[in-house]
Amino acid sequence: MTDHMPATGDIAPDFTLPQDGGDPITLSTLAPAPVVLYFYPKDSTPGCTTEAIDFSTLLPEFHALGAQVFGISKDSLKRHENFRAKQDLSVPLLSDDGTDVCERYGTWGEKKNYGRTYMGITRATFLIGPDGKIAQVWSKVKVKGHAEEVLAATRALVSA
Repeated sequence: MTDHMPATGDIAPDFTLPQDGGDPITLSTLAPAPVVLYFYPKDSTPGCTTEAIDFSTLLPEFHALGAQVFGISKDSLKRHENFRAKQDLSVPLLSDDGTDVCERYGTWGEKKNYGRTYMGITRATFLIGPDGKIAQVWSKVKVKGHAEEVLAATRALVSA
């Protein structure tokens, strides 16, 4: 486990992860497009469903800015495919089943819920600029209004 979450100005850790219903995604090959990576705990849970629907709803606006958006969790591709189909999601989901990418982004760690301690993904979002550097980080994300906030930051990034 890593306690270090990359900060604004850091080079975004590169990775290749499998994508539900598509080819694997390698972060470095997406440049110079801005990229939004949102890390979330688990498919089909209330907060994660809301977040995925919100990003899916705004996906055309992100694409109009030339930005790519990906959700990342440790759920399997099959689980991702079921989640996307059930919720009619358009945002692509990446599977980090070994948690390597989550660890490099500082989103994998100890969590507590109702007195129980366990390892899991902390909800966080990273906006990566055309230069491959992290332009903004949202840690300990609250879902309500989050996708809109990330879209506003993406707009500001591409118009700068």
